[in-house]
Amino acid sequence: MFNCLLVRLIKKISLFILLATILLQFTSISAQSISVKGKITSSRFPIVDVLITFIDNADTTLQYSTLTDTQGSYQIDLVTSVKSTINNIPTNFELGQNYPNPFASSTDIPYGLNKQSSVKVIIYDILGRVVQKFNVGQKSSGTHNILWDGRNEFGQKVANGIYFYNFLVNGESQVKKMVFNQNGNSSFTIPRTVALHKNLSLAKGKIGKDIQGTNFTIRLQNSNTTTPLIVEQEINNIEVKNDTTINFSVSTMSVATINLDSLHQVIRGFGASNIVLWRPDMTESEVSKAFGTDDGQVGFSILRIMAEADSNRWSLYLPTAKKAQDLGATIIASPWFAPNRMSEKVGAISRVRYDMYAEYGEHLNSFNKYMKRNGVNIYGLSVQNEPDIEENWTSWTTEEMFTFMKDYAHAIEGTNVMAPESFHFDRTYSDPILNDSTACANTDIVCGHIYGGGLSQYSLAQEKGKEVWMTEYLTGEEHSANNWEWAFQVAKNINDVMKADMSAYVWWYIVRFYGPIADGESAQANPREAYGKKGEVTKKGYVMSQFSRFIRPGFYRIECSVAPTSSLVAVTSYKDPLSSKIVLVAINNSSSQVEQNFRIQGSGLSLTFIPYSTTENKNCEKGSEFNVTDGQFKFSLEPESITTFVSE
Repeated sequence: MFNCLLVRLIKKISLFILLATILLQFTSISAQSISVKGKITSSRFPIVDVLITFIDNADTTLQYSTLTDTQGSYQIDLVTSVKSTINNIPTNFELGQNYPNPFASSTDIPYGLNKQSSVKVIIYDILGRVVQKFNVGQKSSGTHNILWDGRNEFGQKVANGIYFYNFLVNGESQVKKMVFNQNGNSSFTIPRTVALHKNLSLAKGKIGKDIQGTNFTIRLQNSNTTTPLIVEQEINNIEVKNDTTINFSVSTMSVATINLDSLHQVIRGFGASNIVLWRPDMTESEVSKAFGTDDGQVGFSILRIMAEADSNRWSLYLPTAKKAQDLGATIIASPWFAPNRMSEKVGAISRVRYDMYAEYGEHLNSFNKYMKRNGVNIYGLSVQNEPDIEENWTSWTTEEMFTFMKDYAHAIEGTNVMAPESFHFDRTYSDPILNDSTACANTDIVCGHIYGGGLSQYSLAQEKGKEVWMTEYLTGEEHSANNWEWAFQVAKNINDVMKADMSAYVWWYIVRFYGPIADGESAQANPREAYGKKGEVTKKGYVMSQFSRFIRPGFYRIECSVAPTSSLVAVTSYKDPLSSKIVLVAINNSSSQVEQNFRIQGSGLSLTFIPYSTTENKNCEKGSEFNVTDGQFKFSLEPESITTFVSE
């Protein structure tokens, strides 16, 4: 009885195994998983997080999607109903025709090897000159491909025309012709392993309707994190039968990605100087135009004045400083000269006497106290304007500046001590100060000018917890401030200063023919240039206002990256942590209009922006407000323009 049951059980198990085997065999014949991989690039640069989708044309409900990685690569498995090709190894060395041909951005050249071989490739132009070489090296038997992006050995795009590719394989040479047309519409390349078999086509496919799952539509789309954005496209009727590689060369769109949660430096403001030792004092109207924030005003929030050597002249700075302060401005001061009794001449150089350092510290402290008693709060007081400029005013060596900052700067009370304020932010002055605990403690703000250098991030100052300020700069002093070429350069300069993590941008004279407010004079070198009437805001003034009117003290610069990096558009972004107001400043350096994309990450907000633009023909002109959808928007930036977007 037991034996009979055992026999029956064995028969049932055997039948089950047989049926399973038949089912597996049927499945392996009826269905196949094909692996497709490749890269998505633009001008050889990888595109990150592109959404690539393969749609089965026989059953469009079957869709297979993935994202490219940080190298622009992807891999995806497709399920089809076709058996795999039994043999992809050619019988001889075979060289296929490149595809696409003609091509506009990149093309793939397929070739097959019947055995392991050494492969070299040379591309010639129609005159027989070598354009590019590929020393491929040893390759295994099977089918392979070479990708060429239409560039020569120096990375430059070649001219449109006919080219020849010559493959040298184990002493054998084969040559084929291809056509490069940069103005064409080629957008993808397909180096297929099946390309060398004469019964299968390289062209975008015609395939019988009775064969299911080998004909796909491919979509390339932007995801929320695609960097940079691509021009989305759909490619129809792509035949896929075997594991293969499909590369795509795409066109990109400039995108500025703003991360609201990534903070950089605090912004203390934008401003300029009023030095009455050499120029007349500002009028009340000029002060209003410089420090007011209404339409037609510059919106400065920093005023720089001189701490003169003669204490009898300190009162000359009070009227403008008080008016600017009433309008919300921060007042800083710099000395050019030490009092005569504290100075000595060493050749042509004037310096503070070593035995008078304590008295000099008290002199600066007295200036600060005087201004405060008379209603002006000095936010920051420099030890010396441009100590590295000899023969013009009081000069300091790096050792002298270090000694003063370590042993005497503590005498300056009730204000932020600023140093070293060198001509080109010379770090041989500031590094020793920052690396000494006492001198560093006596220094509140690291400041300097950027004439001829110094415009870069200062990691040592940041490590020591010090703000970095740019406290003087000047360009185009031989031209009217209404000269658009020189005015537009100021926007680029402010952008670069902000990108260097500096908390303040301070121009030289406020009222001057080359400054933000005209003085009624003309440039002697270019007297025919249009210059403004005295008291008028100039082109430079309106350019500066694109920053200073809207980015107020206490804002923070926030992370903003523009991709591709070759873009002619520069963008910086800012936010007020108290009000959550967001300000974006976009500079279009191109002579053409640019459709700029913006992506705001970490907002979680419903945003409305108002744009303000300055061009050669516009002066901080207000545009129409618009809403931001899903944290993204597109805006047409005019040629050579500065546009500031202010959130409501």
